[in-house]
Amino acid sequence: MGRLVSIIRGAGVALLFLVIALCLILTILPPFLDRVYYDGPVSRHYDGARFFNPDGAIEPPAPPGTSRQTFIARWLLGADDRPPWPEAIAVKPSRPAPFAAPRGMSATWVGHATVLVQAAGLNILTDPIWSDYASPFPPLGPKRVAQPGIRFDDLPKIDLVLLSHNHYDHMDLPTLKRLWARDRPKIVTSLGNDTILKANGIPATALDWGQSVSGAALNGLAPQAVIQCGSYEHCPDYQVHVTRNHHWSSRWGTDRNRALWSSFVIETRAGNIFFAGDTGAGDMGWTGQARRFGPIRLALIPIGAFRFWKGQMQSDAHIGPVQAVEVFRRLGASTAIPIHWGTFRLSYEGWNTPPRMLELALRCAGIERKRFAPLRIGQSLPVPVVSPVPVGRKQCDERAIRALE
Repeated sequence: MGRLVSIIRGAGVALLFLVIALCLILTILPPFLDRVYYDGPVSRHYDGARFFNPDGAIEPPAPPGTSRQTFIARWLLGADDRPPWPEAIAVKPSRPAPFAAPRGMSATWVGHATVLVQAAGLNILTDPIWSDYASPFPPLGPKRVAQPGIRFDDLPKIDLVLLSHNHYDHMDLPTLKRLWARDRPKIVTSLGNDTILKANGIPATALDWGQSVSGAALNGLAPQAVIQCGSYEHCPDYQVHVTRNHHWSSRWGTDRNRALWSSFVIETRAGNIFFAGDTGAGDMGWTGQARRFGPIRLALIPIGAFRFWKGQMQSDAHIGPVQAVEVFRRLGASTAIPIHWGTFRLSYEGWNTPPRMLELALRCAGIERKRFAPLRIGQSLPVPVVSPVPVGRKQCDERAIRALE
């Protein structure tokens, strides 16, 4: 009996110490994980400590009638009735040419938000991720269901990397280290993200919304230098404009919005390219800023990770297919590629829900499917020279799109 009492007492003491340790972790760890990535003047989207969306704050997802804590618990336990995803998707990797023709443009979807765009001798990668997990603690976290559409060793020499923000499915440090060691590409991102990269031995140029940098300046030439590119091979004759979108940032939770998020417009001799990054709709005013730089030949627009409960058509942080079509219309782009779907399971929708909904949304808006057609991972698209989609707005009946499910 005395031994049993001793065991119970010992277990009670151990439990007490465990509770105390847990309380200390919850008190000490969040501030420890906070980081200051940027220190600069107050602006319309920076309050001196953190960045924010001037068109409204992003609220963490929680289905109606539930708390955020309940939602997260069910998510972690897999008890949120999510549609099943395949364990693996067959991918036939492609091997792109070294560079595009003088006025040519092609794009290969590598997966998620990673696209290789080749334009007038310039090789561009957007938010490159070749890792198997989009997580700080692999093998925990979202795992690839589809291997990259280009094997890393088959990538042509990369000249320019666009990095939209610091979430793990967009800022993949192992991939960026490999790229830097192999090609020494120019990396352009938004404010604060350069701090994370430089801490890992990766130089980068960080700009604010509305700022631009020329390829000449990135390559150490005078910003207004006259550049002769007879062969167009890796020609630095381009401009990168960092533009507004509607999102948020974090690596560790408590460092929320310490670094900025952005979209990009790249001016090349083959035409303009728009990369939306990761974005919600917000006020949609950011599409007009991108359009001001001239006609957009190719737009890379996300369509996935928009659903956190059944029937949801968009979230604060991620546009869905219906909003993606609206972005396409407002940009007045000629051709678009849907990205940010079918690679990592990040939300509630089924694996092929985004492209199915996109097809119906395009039909509803009266836009030809080939203008904004999904690619297979690894598929390349020769970007045609066609007239832009007329800028405008056409409301669609979402009931027909919801009927897909």
